[in-house]
Amino acid sequence: MHFVPGNKFALTRRVLLGATLLCGLDASADHTTLPGAKSLHKELALALRSGHSLLVLVSLDGCSFCKLVREKYLGPMRTGRAQPMVQIDMKSSASVQDFKGEILTHDRLARAWNVTLAPTVLFFGLAGTEIAPRLVGFASPDYYGASLDRRLEQARAVMR
Repeated sequence: MHFVPGNKFALTRRVLLGATLLCGLDASADHTTLPGAKSLHKELALALRSGHSLLVLVSLDGCSFCKLVREKYLGPMRTGRAQPMVQIDMKSSASVQDFKGEILTHDRLARAWNVTLAPTVLFFGLAGTEIAPRLVGFASPDYYGASLDRRLEQARAVMR
């Protein structure tokens, strides 16, 4: 949401969200989770069959910004727009099959993708290629949604 002078709702929401980020409080009672990636090869195939890209959130256990991105941006999008998405956990030893069928840990896959900051959102298309710029980190609630939407539109344009 962009701040519009005189728009008290926008200002109030912005102040409350900023306060929850600074204080480390839960921004809502909604504890939306994303499915953990098991087989990126299969998950991508399902996404492509429905005409979508596959969105992958690389997160870190205990990361408050990762939680915010999951709950406020990706979770609602997953149900509202039916955008296929999964999560990879940095530092996790959980197994995942990559786009070529190789079995790796989540941690090793994140390192193979050169992801060094959480949260990072990646957009994959045919053959597991990145089709939009990565969305790295979380700088501001004022711009995150617009940045995410812009990258999703870039991914959609490639998929057309």
